[in-house]
Amino acid sequence: MNIINMSKLSKSYTGDVIFEDIKYDLNEGDCVGLVGRNGEGKSTLLKLMAGIESPTEGQISWQKNISIGYLNQLPNYEDGKQVYECLTEVFGEVNNISQKMQLIEAEMANETDKIELLLKKYGQLQELFEQLGGYEIDAQIRRVSHGLKINHLLNHTWEKLSGGERTKVGLAQILLQQPKLLLLDEPTNHLDISSIDWLADFIKQYSGAVVIVSHDRYFLDDTVNQILEIDQGQLHVYHGNYSYFVKEKEVRIINEFEAYQTQQKKIKKMEDSIKQLRLWASQANPPNAALFKRAKSMEKALDRIKKLDKLILEHKRMNVNLAEGQRVSNDVIELESVSKMYEDILVEEIDLLIRRKEHVSIIGDNGTGKSTLLKMMINQIEPDEGVVKRASNLRIGYLSQHTFENIDNQTVIETFRDVVHVTEGQARHILAQFMFYGEDVFNKISSLSGGEKMRLRWAQIVNQDFNVLVLDEPTNHLDIDAKETIEDALLDYNGTIIAVSHDRYFLNKLFDITYLLKDKKLTKFEGNYDYVKEKLREKEEFEV
Repeated sequence: MNIINMSKLSKSYTGDVIFEDIKYDLNEGDCVGLVGRNGEGKSTLLKLMAGIESPTEGQISWQKNISIGYLNQLPNYEDGKQVYECLTEVFGEVNNISQKMQLIEAEMANETDKIELLLKKYGQLQELFEQLGGYEIDAQIRRVSHGLKINHLLNHTWEKLSGGERTKVGLAQILLQQPKLLLLDEPTNHLDISSIDWLADFIKQYSGAVVIVSHDRYFLDDTVNQILEIDQGQLHVYHGNYSYFVKEKEVRIINEFEAYQTQQKKIKKMEDSIKQLRLWASQANPPNAALFKRAKSMEKALDRIKKLDKLILEHKRMNVNLAEGQRVSNDVIELESVSKMYEDILVEEIDLLIRRKEHVSIIGDNGTGKSTLLKMMINQIEPDEGVVKRASNLRIGYLSQHTFENIDNQTVIETFRDVVHVTEGQARHILAQFMFYGEDVFNKISSLSGGEKMRLRWAQIVNQDFNVLVLDEPTNHLDIDAKETIEDALLDYNGTIIAVSHDRYFLNKLFDITYLLKDKKLTKFEGNYDYVKEKLREKEEFEV
């Protein structure tokens, strides 16, 4: 049964068409991934589904009395309110019944002559409270909070939460509401791998319809049964997960390109025929009216042909070519019995050896010390115990997930030239390869999106000679096209790569050595992320 129906839907902003003539029906039980390059209108379409925005043209209709949960609408609470209270507000009807029960309990303590009537009312409310799951609310809140790793925040007050923590609380609220339609815009942002896995399992068991905007390809593969792609203002539907979409899109593009070429040949042939008929008609003495008439008739037929748009086969992408710098010795970085302490022991007696040309990833939950481990490797911080050894001729390119935090007032081109010493003209040429065009290079760092900052940092790294790359969440904020460009460049890179990432697709594609940081210890696996996952599953089954 349809829960959303879209007919000839178009959306424009200040005259610029975002997409047009979209026709689509969302059905009960559908789990849909919405993909497309940045700026194609994914979040806009999600807002139309949520009823937050209205279409410029066309109609969108919803199933009667449908409940909608939209992640991007982050809650806002007054200072002093605890997170647990914020989450209990989701259960409004149950809370009202609970308050009525409390009032009757107070009455029963004082109005002994009305005890039978009050007991009857109380019993009716108690039955309704139980039917609505009132006794399970705390367990539900604990389950979702544990899955999203916010259980430690339940007693925190709202004003003390970071932006990322508020996003996770907003997601928890929506999951607790269990609306008939769940609309999630980048739900895996701020989540570590185990939380993403938990969310994927939650969605796979969800009874309502789900629409997800995400650049997390592994997550889309794991959850959705349908992909909607917005491409060049049009909506394309693929009945499968992300990997299915990649294959079928290639088939679609080939077929559409062939259809376009065939039509162009037909049009050219008709145009040549019209031209020839008119030439013959004008050369006849007297001019041949019948030939003019045939030419006119053929011209009308040509006008009636619905012209196929020429496909843009190559979109603008970053130009990333990584070259290995000066050759480094075989033992690149070695940690011997390294420990680091903050309020508690973060890592303890870590041993690690990274060799030349190895692609090494470090995975683990948030807060386990992965970024700290990277900083000790590059000598940003010192270990409290143990030794870090580095090759003598090491040149490290470090990409942090907190790039450009303290230089808000500089421009893009100033920031680039701080580390890449080239002329302004050369800098503008290089920055254009990373999609900073024209006046974009004079934008302030403070005005850049997370994705733009990441592209700028990659522009700096690519144009320096490093023999080791240390990458902390290098695909954060990037769209899928940009991620694939980075991945292809790293696959061709002959240097050593050490990366921390929650992007499981990225981890599987690039890294054949994986370290798991858990319980302050580091465990080495000779394989990618999926290999680690399988080995941990086997271990759990063995221990059970």
